Amino acid sequence: MNKELTLKNESSVSAKRKIIVLGSGPNRIGQGIEFDYCCVHGLLAIKESGYEAIMINCNPETVSTDFDIADKLYFEPVFWEHIWEIIELEKPDGVIVQLGGQTALKLARRLNEMGVKIFGTSFENMDIAEDRGRFSDLLKSLDIPYPRYGTAFNTDEAIEVARSVGYPVLIRPSYVLGGQRMRIVLNDDELEKGVLSLFKHLPGNKVLIDSFLDRCQEAEIDAIYDGETFHVMGLMEHIEPAGIHSGDSNAVLPQFNLSPLIVQTMEEYAEKIARALDIRGLINIQFAIKDGNVFVIEANPRASRTTPFIAKAYQIPYLNIATKVMIGSAKLNDFRFEKKLKGFAIKEPVFSFNKFPGVNKELGPEMKSTGEAIRFIKDLRDPYFRQLYKERSIYLSK
Repeated sequence: MNKELTLKNESSVSAKRKIIVLGSGPNRIGQGIEFDYCCVHGLLAIKESGYEAIMINCNPETVSTDFDIADKLYFEPVFWEHIWEIIELEKPDGVIVQLGGQTALKLARRLNEMGVKIFGTSFENMDIAEDRGRFSDLLKSLDIPYPRYGTAFNTDEAIEVARSVGYPVLIRPSYVLGGQRMRIVLNDDELEKGVLSLFKHLPGNKVLIDSFLDRCQEAEIDAIYDGETFHVMGLMEHIEPAGIHSGDSNAVLPQFNLSPLIVQTMEEYAEKIARALDIRGLINIQFAIKDGNVFVIEANPRASRTTPFIAKAYQIPYLNIATKVMIGSAKLNDFRFEKKLKGFAIKEPVFSFNKFPGVNKELGPEMKSTGEAIRFIKDLRDPYFRQLYKERSIYLSK
């Protein structure tokens, strides 16, 4: 006997104003539990601001999918088809994509095309930051130094650009997480193999070819901008030289070996970029320092994996503050920022090579760590720090 299957919608829609937060989906290399911290504190800020907080995520190992964090949880894949059905049902005031890493950010285009309000930075300005070619053009207009570059849509164009820029070069696509398919190449053969692999695995993407700044220092800034006030949450100096993905680097907060002039220059460049992109909320900017000159490598118009690290180290609820800035319920001048860190905090990458014995353990521009930890030290005489810095010096002397 055949029975007709009846589908029932279990979601009861309230009359309250609503904001949806997109999570980062399953934990994976390049994107993990750090963004769950961001989402949790964002949800709490939304509730404090008087909205109904709705979470969309599909990872059972995260706090953001606990039933008592959001007002309403949709345990669904962070894919467009699922998200759009929820938006049609809930009719939220808007969606936040800045807290769920690259997975959430990549959905901004579809949201924008369907007329859904994106809280915080506009899609157009996020797209400028994510499109490597457009971003380099922006830096040029702002008179901010950046590595020489070119863009290509096929291998012939790539070889022409690389020869013009000069080897070694860094090849990378746009809108990817964890430095996926990024490669440092030394000649035409390596370039052709890298570009073909990129187009095979990321069809429809274009490749940006940067001059690789070898043997230079790398640093990054996480900041908040509300349209008027710019605030640097933290400036981190990497122990490993440029060429190692920031997620695989030991980063020291605050900086330990950068001159006041370099620090000031980095902060000035970061503010210029935030203003030019009209950021509302969070931005992460990465720099390379070579021969006393500061170059901008990239900007991420979202929470980075280091945002929770800075918030915990300084004991400041930065994600709560940034979310209220995104949704317009507060300005940066409404808060006091008292950084309580004594000494230094080191972001330590966590690797799982023991679970993946066949993986190449050599570090490079494509991220391989699966998480991070915090080590607090009183001063730079700490044995752990001195050993790391010694290893860096040995590497640079080769």
